[in-house]
Amino acid sequence: MEFTIKTGTPEKLETGTLVIGVHAGGTLTAAAKSLDKASRGRLSKILARGDLDDKAGATLLVHDLPGVLSPRVLVVSLGKQEEFGDRAWRDAAQAAAKALAAGPAAEAVVCLADVPVAGRDFEAGLRLLTRILADAPYRYRTTRSVPKEEPRKGADHIVLLTGCELDASMATAVRNGQATAEGMALARELANLPANVCTPEHLASTARGLGKEFRFKVEVFERKEIEKLGMGAFLSVARGSHQPPRLIVMHYKGGKPKDKPVVLVGKGITFDTGGISLKPAAEMDEMKFDMCGAASVLGTFRAIARMALPINVIGIVPATENMPGGAATKPGDVVTSMSGQTIEVLNTDAEGRLILCDALTYAERFKPACVIDIATLTGACVIALGKIPSGLLANDDALARELVDCGTASGDRVWQLPLWEEYQELLKSNFADVANIGGRYAGTITAACFLSRFAKAYKWAHLDIAGTAWLSGDAKGGTGRPVPLLAEFLLGRAMAAPGA
Repeated sequence: MEFTIKTGTPEKLETGTLVIGVHAGGTLTAAAKSLDKASRGRLSKILARGDLDDKAGATLLVHDLPGVLSPRVLVVSLGKQEEFGDRAWRDAAQAAAKALAAGPAAEAVVCLADVPVAGRDFEAGLRLLTRILADAPYRYRTTRSVPKEEPRKGADHIVLLTGCELDASMATAVRNGQATAEGMALARELANLPANVCTPEHLASTARGLGKEFRFKVEVFERKEIEKLGMGAFLSVARGSHQPPRLIVMHYKGGKPKDKPVVLVGKGITFDTGGISLKPAAEMDEMKFDMCGAASVLGTFRAIARMALPINVIGIVPATENMPGGAATKPGDVVTSMSGQTIEVLNTDAEGRLILCDALTYAERFKPACVIDIATLTGACVIALGKIPSGLLANDDALARELVDCGTASGDRVWQLPLWEEYQELLKSNFADVANIGGRYAGTITAACFLSRFAKAYKWAHLDIAGTAWLSGDAKGGTGRPVPLLAEFLLGRAMAAPGA
C-alpha cells in the first residue's frame, strides 16, 4: 500500500473514495464544511435525514455529491461532540479503513488526520491513522487455494489530506505508521500459519530473512548448543517433539555501541498439546497460536528496522513444540534451569514459563536497559481481563507505567496486575526450588511470579497476551498484538535517547 500526505481542500481532489468525519447531530468537521459549501448545503441535507447513525464508527456512502470531484464520499460518524475523544476517533478511523479495504476504489483520500483529539499531537495521530489504514487490508491466503487472477479489491493508494503546512516530521510519522503495520502483518501471518508449516525452524528462517534484509546479526542455536548453555527447563519442554528446538537471538544495533539494549523475549511454542497433561480436544487447533509472543518479537523487529530506529534491541525466541511421547517430561519430574534453580514440573501444560525462564537468564549477558517478555501464557488472564487489554506485571513501577502509557497511545492497551511477594508462597515445592504452577488461584500472577525469579538482575516486565494475540470464531486469526505497543515503546525510547 502506498501513502501520500498532501495539503489542500477535499472537494478539489478527484479520487475513488473521499473520507470525511462528522459529529452526531450533523456537526461538521473542517473537511466536511468544505464539501458542504461546495455542494451548496447538499451534504447537510443528506445528514439531516438521519441515515448516519450517531455512534462513532457508523458510515454512510454518498455518491455523486454536487460540486465534489470524487464520485464517492464516505461519511464517518465521530459520535457526539461532547463525548468525543481518542476512542471515538479510533473507531471512526477503523471503520473507514475497513470500508476502504473492502470497497471498489483503488485510490482514496482520507480527511481524518486534522480532526483534533485532546492529549494527542498531530504527528502521533498521523502515525496511528496510517497504521490503522495499512493494517486493514491484511488477508491470510498462504495455504488457501485461490484463483490466480483474484479480483483486486480495496484501496492501495491513500492520500492523507491535511490543511497544515507539510514538513519532514509528517512524512516520518506516515512511514513509522506503515512500518508498524508491516510488523503486525508479519506477526499475523506467522500466527495464522498451520503448525506443520510454522515450526521452530520456520521461525528461525524468518529471523534469518529479516537479518539479511535489514542487515542485523541473527544467531540460531540448535539442540546441542542449547544443551551446552545448560537450558534444562527449555529442553524439558522439547523432549516429546520430533521437531528440533531452536533458540533464536537477533541483534539490532541502531544506537550507539555503549547504549544498553532493550531485550524482547518471545514465547515460541509452535504447537501446544499440553504434553502429558494433555489439553481437551475442543479448540486445540488454536494452540498453533501459542507462538504469538515469538511472532510479535519478529514483527516488532521488522517494524523498528523499517523505521531505522536509533536504538539497540535484542530479540530472544526460544522455539519448540510441546508434545506428548515416550521421551516427554512427566508431571512430577524435576529439571534444572540455566540459572541453576531446580523446578518441579507439576503440570506439563505450564510449559511457556519453562522455556521463558531460561531465555530470561540468557538475557542477563546483554546487561540490558530492561527486558520485556511476551507470551500467550495463561488462560487465567483471559478470564481476568477478557480480550481487550493484555496483562502486565513488572518488577519496576516506572517501566510498568511507561508500558501502560504506550498502550494507551497506541490503542494496544495493557492492564497491570500485582506482583506481590505473598504470591510466591503458592509456588513452594517439596522436591525442588520452585514448582511450575501455583494452584487454581491467581494463575496469571503466579506464572509471572515464577518468571520473576529468573529476572532479578534487571528491570523486567511481562506481557500476558493470551487474550489479545488472536481471535476465535468467524474472525479466527492472529491480531498482530502487541506489535503496536512494542513499536510505540521502542519509538519512545529511541526518541528520548540523548542525541536522538
